[in-house]
Amino acid sequence: MDLHGAGLEIEEGLMRAGTLMTAYPVTVTPQTTVAEALDLMRDMDIRHLPVVDGGALVGMLSDRDLAYLNVGALLTDQGADALRRELVTPVIKLMRPDVICVDPETDLSDVVELLLEHKIGAVPVIRLDTRAVVGIVSYIDVLRAVQEELEDEQGG
Repeated sequence: MDLHGAGLEIEEGLMRAGTLMTAYPVTVTPQTTVAEALDLMRDMDIRHLPVVDGGALVGMLSDRDLAYLNVGALLTDQGADALRRELVTPVIKLMRPDVICVDPETDLSDVVELLLEHKIGAVPVIRLDTRAVVGIVSYIDVLRAVQEELEDEQGG
């Protein structure tokens, strides 16, 4: 695979979602509140939360989905009650139910293509039969793999 003319050749089939992913990522349920999701994202320093119900992936919540929440403006314009209402909203009202996902055997080139094509920052890695989340691959994971490959090429 040639990553956009960078001259980086990654042997086809060698890099798969299962080797790149962060295994068993933090997940939330549809009933998780916006406040809880914001706290998790901040505390864990993450930008994406798979939403699972009964062990199966049902949605994805990203920091972009929560970006609408302008605490200062809400407090100024509508007061503390409006902010409280927003913070107790369940994530099911904000999550994206049409999740682009992959399985552990998906090639890196396909993961990159999905990230670029859909302009998303991460894809959950699921078991196809149960939709159970086993990992997540973010653009950071992809860049880290590319960086390691570049360092290997330069060092060897």
